[in-house]
Amino acid sequence: MPPPHPGIRESRSCASTITLTMISMTEDNGGEAHPYCPPKVRRAAGSLCDPARGGSHAELFRLWNPRPFGLTKEGIFFLVPIHSRFLYLVSLIIFATMMTHSIEDRNWAGFLRRPIQQRDNDLTRTMHAGRSVLITGAAGSIGSVLAHAIAQSSPRRLILMDQSRHRLDSRIREIQADSPAVPLIPIVGDICHAAALDHLFATHQPDVVYHAAAFKHVPQLEIDPFAAIRNNALGTYELAQAAIRHGCKTFVMISTDKAVNPHSIMGATKRIAEMILLKGTSSRICMRALRLGNVLASRGSVVPIFRRQILQGGPVTVTHPEVSRYFLTLDEAATLVLAAASRTGDGSILVPRLGSAHKIVDLAHYMIAGHVDIPVVFTGLRPGEKMSEEMLSSCEMADPNVDRELYRVRSRTLPPDDLDDSIAALVQSSRQNDSAAALGIVRHMVPEFYPSDTLMALLHSDHTSAVRA
Repeated sequence: MPPPHPGIRESRSCASTITLTMISMTEDNGGEAHPYCPPKVRRAAGSLCDPARGGSHAELFRLWNPRPFGLTKEGIFFLVPIHSRFLYLVSLIIFATMMTHSIEDRNWAGFLRRPIQQRDNDLTRTMHAGRSVLITGAAGSIGSVLAHAIAQSSPRRLILMDQSRHRLDSRIREIQADSPAVPLIPIVGDICHAAALDHLFATHQPDVVYHAAAFKHVPQLEIDPFAAIRNNALGTYELAQAAIRHGCKTFVMISTDKAVNPHSIMGATKRIAEMILLKGTSSRICMRALRLGNVLASRGSVVPIFRRQILQGGPVTVTHPEVSRYFLTLDEAATLVLAAASRTGDGSILVPRLGSAHKIVDLAHYMIAGHVDIPVVFTGLRPGEKMSEEMLSSCEMADPNVDRELYRVRSRTLPPDDLDDSIAALVQSSRQNDSAAALGIVRHMVPEFYPSDTLMALLHSDHTSAVRA
């Protein structure tokens, strides 16, 4: 028997002929199979387990209940005779085959109650062929799908930037296997570092930038607001300024419906990022922000959480019975981002045509369907969360001259004239960790921002500590 891969754990039972083998589905290894498996099996297991590739294992438990084999929140245990490497590989093949029956592939359209938007591959090739393309957050869920799609469009070079070396290496290997002729340039870096960005743009001269890097976990950022301020707002500013300085032609940022009338620091900082692009767009560079809703099966969505809870036999936890969100699939999200880049016209904020919002409890019941005795438990809204999200504020309207997929947002308000001064003040307060000053600047820039009680309590605590010091 070959030595175990770090992603596979083994333990001997009382019977010497049996070993307990687990294929881990944690994000640490993306469900990677044993290195001694045939390459096709290894690639199948890895990509099918990977949320960034749309993998899921919800349907596995509809078809085959493996509880007698043992379950943990980390993965699935298989009982395999220790002397039989053949049966060990068979277990991986069975697992990978069942993974193909995922809810993602089965019918998200059944939940969304609308057609799934399809990508125009010809338009994608026209947009990227022979061009240098940069993707930030390239190892994330949407960034990964973008990278695969663009790699198949014959770009001059594809620059993939992310903070996670491990995930980036994994994406590079996948893309090289699918598109071996495309020059790939991995960059492990931070969009907040202006000097590093200048070096990147001067060296690789990207014509098109897809800005997918962002901190998006709302409750966590409520207790660490500077992470959102530095990455989502200040990082976007540095990236946009580098693109302007170095002659980039097209810049598309993935924004969020949480930027509309924000109740979280995440939403407020993404709204600032939108204003940065609106201020920076010109006849030389087209800058656009695309507001998306909740992306089903992405790494940060509720879907993997529900899958894990269903895998464990429940309960499935939902914050409130009336909470609703706009949903779209992972492939749809990438399709819309690519459409935003290829759209004619000047810089703007764009919103997709997603139909009606859906209650999260309905999503939970949709995923539970077919599983018996799995209850839904309501836990209450978390810090920074709202009952519902909006695609447009009261000061905005959707342009009636729309294309098939996207609306252009027209607003009665413009980015403030003192935007650059406010950004400089935000940089200063961030360096000093002055949370009260930073929040004041954010509220000045985004007057409609209504901070959560958790954030206000954090600011009060920081002020009290400063006074005592």
